[in-house]
Amino acid sequence: MSSTAVVIDAPGEHRLAPHEPVAPGAGEALVRVHASGICGSDREVYQGNRPEGYVRYPLTPGHEWSGTVEAVGSGVPASLVGRKVVGEGFRNCQVCDRCHAGETTLCSAGYEETGFTQPGAMAATLTLPARLLHVLSDDADLTAAALLEPAACIAAAALKANALPGEKVAVVGTGTLGMFAVQFLKAGSPAELLVVGTRPDRATLSKDFGATDFRTKDEQLPDDFDVVIETAGSADAARTAAALLRRGGRLVLTGIPAPGADGLDPTDLVVRQLEVHTVFGAPPGAWAHTVRVFGAGLLNPLPLVTHELPLEEFAHAIELVGSGDPKVGKVLIKP
Repeated sequence: MSSTAVVIDAPGEHRLAPHEPVAPGAGEALVRVHASGICGSDREVYQGNRPEGYVRYPLTPGHEWSGTVEAVGSGVPASLVGRKVVGEGFRNCQVCDRCHAGETTLCSAGYEETGFTQPGAMAATLTLPARLLHVLSDDADLTAAALLEPAACIAAAALKANALPGEKVAVVGTGTLGMFAVQFLKAGSPAELLVVGTRPDRATLSKDFGATDFRTKDEQLPDDFDVVIETAGSADAARTAAALLRRGGRLVLTGIPAPGADGLDPTDLVVRQLEVHTVFGAPPGAWAHTVRVFGAGLLNPLPLVTHELPLEEFAHAIELVGSGDPKVGKVLIKP
C-alpha cells in the first residue's frame, strides 16, 4: 500500500513525505483514499494566491475525494467499516446558529476545511469526523465519486434555483461545474435547457448531458428564461446570466470572480425584480441530494475525467489544471 502524501510547505514548494495513517479518535473515521480531484482552489494553494485565512501551511491538499472506510473510533457505527464513502470538507462547529440551521458552510466559529486548513486526501489515508461522511452504494464507481464534492456545490445551486418541471432553464459556464449544473437541471425535466459558454468544443458534451441548445455569448441570446445557474466565475458571465432571465426570474451565482469585479446592475435587478442567490460550498442537504442523484444514475461524472495520475506527478497535475488546454478536463490523483 502507498505510504506517501503530498505536502505543500509554502507557495510553490511541495514534497512527497512519508505518510502514517492517523488512528481515528472518538467520533472519527479512517478512510483509505481511492482518488482525489484537483481544482482551481488547489492551484491557488500551490501558487500562494488563496485568500488569507483560507489556507494554512504546511498542508496536504485534497478536498475532492472518494474512498473506503478502514477503521472507526468510539461512538461511530462499526457498520461503516468497509463502506464506500465521500465526505464534506467544512469542519463546522455544530453549535452556532448557522450550523443548527444546516448552513454549515456559514459556520460562525470560523473557517476550517479539509485540504485547506486541515490535512487533505492527497495521501494514502484521511482521518476525519465520521459525521462528515456520506455513504455510497456498494457498487458505486469510486473514480466517478471523487467528483461528488464539486457536484455537491452545484447541487446547492440547483436546490436554491428550485427549477420546476417544464420551466426554461440555462447554465452559463462549461467547466466541470457547468456540466454538473446541466445534469442536475436535466433531472428536473425542463422544457428547454440552454448552455452558454466560451468553448464550442463543449457543445456535444452539453447535449449528451441533456442540453437542448448550446450557444456562445457572442451569439444572439434569449431573455425569457425562468432559471439560470452561473458557474464560470467571471463578472461578464454573471451579467450574461442575468440578461437571459425573464422579469422575476431566478439567478444562482456560484463562480467567484477576482476581487473588485464590476457586478450586476442594481437598477436592472430591481426593475426586473430578479431573485438572486449565491452559493459558497455545499451544506449537508446538498451533499445528501448529490449522493441520491448519483445513486439513481442521474449524474455521470466519468466523461469529465481526462487524466488520472499518481501522487508523484502532483506538480504535473497542477500544471495541467492551469494549462487552459481544452483537452484537459478533470484531473485526478490516485494514491
